[in-house]
Amino acid sequence: MIIPNKNIKMMQGNIACAEAALAAGCNFFAGYPITPSSEIAEVLSKKLPIIGGNFIQMEDEIAAMGAVIGASLGGAKSLTATSGPGFSLKQENIGFAIMAETPTVIVNVQRGGPSTGLPTLSAQADVMQSRWGTHGDHSIIVICPSSVEETYYMTIKAFNLSEKYRTPVILLTDEIIGHLTEKIEIPDSSKLEIINRIKPDMNQKEYLPYKITDSLVPPMANFGEGYRYHVTGLAHDETGFPTNDPEKTTEMLMRLYNKIEKHRDDIVEVEEYNTDDMDTLIIAYGSTSRSAKRAIVNATKEGYKVGLLSLKTIWPFAEKEIENMAKKVDRIIVPEMNLGQIAHEVEWATRRAKPIIKINHINGEPITPNEILAYIKQGK
Repeated sequence: MIIPNKNIKMMQGNIACAEAALAAGCNFFAGYPITPSSEIAEVLSKKLPIIGGNFIQMEDEIAAMGAVIGASLGGAKSLTATSGPGFSLKQENIGFAIMAETPTVIVNVQRGGPSTGLPTLSAQADVMQSRWGTHGDHSIIVICPSSVEETYYMTIKAFNLSEKYRTPVILLTDEIIGHLTEKIEIPDSSKLEIINRIKPDMNQKEYLPYKITDSLVPPMANFGEGYRYHVTGLAHDETGFPTNDPEKTTEMLMRLYNKIEKHRDDIVEVEEYNTDDMDTLIIAYGSTSRSAKRAIVNATKEGYKVGLLSLKTIWPFAEKEIENMAKKVDRIIVPEMNLGQIAHEVEWATRRAKPIIKINHINGEPITPNEILAYIKQGK
């Protein structure tokens, strides 16, 4: 008799994201319905109230981002999910969360643009917006799954990184991954690593909400627990109150930058496939990584030596990993559903020491394995 494994399920990517958020301890969601991310909100609207959490459909995307910031300041693990135009509207408040060091997770299930664009079709054109969408010099954490199972684990990772580094984290998926249904094994909750923010252990009157620590991440008190402090989008000192002092503002902004960049080895994740003996390297991310992997399987059968570097972390960028990998190959192929946003970064990371071949789609259609295979064969 075969006993079915109850932890193995067929699940859609967006639903896996919602389930993983609950597993990570998410207890607050605010959002506004938008294709192709709405399933995340739909699941959480049903399940959060059952566990004592809160779900709010806000009047717009700007308010939704503000709500998750407020909830996080009150101690909640908060999430919002959106796409395209909604992600654009969230940018000012994402900048506020960066400056105020407020952990929250923002899911962007990418679709075609600009403007209303292609609401029901896929794209990977928000890569640069996820890095630079909000104004000013800052660093950001953006992670990018390429399967339903990765969506589950990377949603949990997004919450962990957000709490650990006291910062907003963006989970950048796309319509293909969001609406793909495939097999996933749900792990036992006892086996999951769940990270929570560092809480202050000093007297309430001595608490400095933005104190410079060895880790560069100050402990975070919850509003309503007796710790009183000022939160602002203005440049501020360790107390949280605004300052124009050049030394203090430089110190504060550099800490915001370095708390991520100096921990990039803990944050950046890549996956290598078939890279032991190769003369061509494919660099891909998200759903396009799937096509690249299949193209490599087919190319290997025909005698081509091709490897894949799949970017699980988009920002901070994996420049060290790419630079080292580029030394092993004659050329690099970068397929992506945009006009070359990551290809440009690859050119920078490799100093254009090797030819960079771009494969680009902007029509909502996925890049197929056969398209990538055709480029592998060119010039060989």
